[in-house]
Amino acid sequence: QVQLVESGGGLVQPGESLRLSCAASGTANNIVKMAWYRQASGEQRDLVASIAIGGATNYADFVKGRFTISRDNVKNEMSLQMNRLTPEDTAVYYCAVDSIRGTLIDRTWGQGTQVTVSS
Repeated sequence: QVQLVESGGGLVQPGESLRLSCAASGTANNIVKMAWYRQASGEQRDLVASIAIGGATNYADFVKGRFTISRDNVKNEMSLQMNRLTPEDTAVYYCAVDSIRGTLIDRTWGQGTQVTVSS
């Protein structure tokens, strides 16, 4: 089992930055992909960015050029640097991890961290 602990959410003003972190523990040595999702109130959960074990990254169009995902494979930690935040970025941000279990891929979710962008 993989356990995830997220940190770094909060309230910021438009144009400011935040950095989210996600630490994986437990049987975290089989992780193949880590990702951030977000869910605004009343909306579906959307992929924000992902990073594979080899370092390949993928970003949603709405964050390209503003957000940067990074990963420390040794520490099993992932970060999301969010710059030039707008009120539309307000959401609960979730860390998600895909890990191999035999022939299966398990998805583990973090508890979520609130990001609020408001003046």
